[in-house]
Amino acid sequence: MESKSFEVKSNPELWEKLGMDVARFSAMPPMITAAYQKIFLSQKDRPKAMAYFDEMVSEVHSGRIEELVKAKEEGHPVIGTFCVYVPEEIVLAGDGICVGLCGGSQGSIADAEKILPRNICPMVKSAFGFKAGRICPYFQVVDFVYGETTCDAKKKTWEILDQYVPTHVMEIPQMKRERDKALWVEEVKDFKKAVEKITGKEITLESLQQATRKMNAKRMALQRLNALRHHNPSPISGRDMLLIQQIAFYDEPQRFTQKVDLLCDELEYRIRNKVSVAPASAPRILISGTPMALPNWKLHNIVESAGAVVVNEESCIGTRYYKDTIEDGTATMDDLLGRLTDRYMKIDCSCFTPNEDRIDQVIREYRESGAQGIIDYCLQFCHTYNIEAVKLRQACEKQGIPFMAIESDYSPEDVGQLQTRVEAFLEQIQG
Repeated sequence: MESKSFEVKSNPELWEKLGMDVARFSAMPPMITAAYQKIFLSQKDRPKAMAYFDEMVSEVHSGRIEELVKAKEEGHPVIGTFCVYVPEEIVLAGDGICVGLCGGSQGSIADAEKILPRNICPMVKSAFGFKAGRICPYFQVVDFVYGETTCDAKKKTWEILDQYVPTHVMEIPQMKRERDKALWVEEVKDFKKAVEKITGKEITLESLQQATRKMNAKRMALQRLNALRHHNPSPISGRDMLLIQQIAFYDEPQRFTQKVDLLCDELEYRIRNKVSVAPASAPRILISGTPMALPNWKLHNIVESAGAVVVNEESCIGTRYYKDTIEDGTATMDDLLGRLTDRYMKIDCSCFTPNEDRIDQVIREYRESGAQGIIDYCLQFCHTYNIEAVKLRQACEKQGIPFMAIESDYSPEDVGQLQTRVEAFLEQIQG
């Protein structure tokens, strides 16, 4: 899409029906339009299939919301989530629609800080602020939201969020022993019952199997895409890959899968014909750590504007979301719920202890992606990732892997400082 023709579309009439603060929110589309043009559409040699994902951003506050409203009218509840531990398969099996609600914008934090403490995670504040300020159409369209207990700020915020929108909390165990798995299976069963109550439909073995296959296909398409970007020189930028992974949390799953596969076909063609977004000599960076919710594009933009290319994200908006699938085949409902739980227990969030699996996974992805350095990204006040960066640094030093830890928030105030640090890190990699 041409930069000059791109626009994040507005629909004030729709927003008014959803009970939004239209006067405030009307400033959001122009801001995202300007940022998107600068960060994404200024790139050279982008794959043509990125046009679909550009369109999804253009329709993020209008066309996609219209689809969700229509689905609700047809009897498909819209359920919001904040974490990759919440099983999408169960929502889909209940004939519901799952959308991610994590906040990646500075604009809603002031609304949250009128109610919540200031010294908590920006992502929690951003998400809560979107609802408290009525400045997110996704928050306004959902029928119900599911929180989880991956951090203290989240699990206490959900108690307050329940005053604004019905909120169910799913307990995530903090260890991965057999007794913890047993607890998690029971939580998944309770989650299934809660979804059935919301949707008014029984989740059958057949419907859960169909939903599992749908999500497996989506994850396999993302796995294929991630493997293709590992080629050197890379056929797609890290910025575009981050965007696709963010869109995965609100797009319709089957349509998204088809568009990702079409993009993969084009990337295979680009690789064969030596078409790339950066020279083979460009430093290759893996970014690990906390997730980057839409529209948090700051770090990727800094890294790639400095001449490097991001080749992997070990993140919840990254490989943790799609690296594992659920075993298909003949099963009873209990068998399938057990397999589903096994799959979700392989997600290596820093909330777990001990968590050597995550350290091993980061190093494994570093090797597989052909990266030359790791930048570990942590949002301010995210204590588990901040502390776990110590062990990750130790592992990298032991194996001679260039490593840098960054702590940031959503504001632009530290961009200059981050640029200086990133440029120095890239010089270290290049020798």
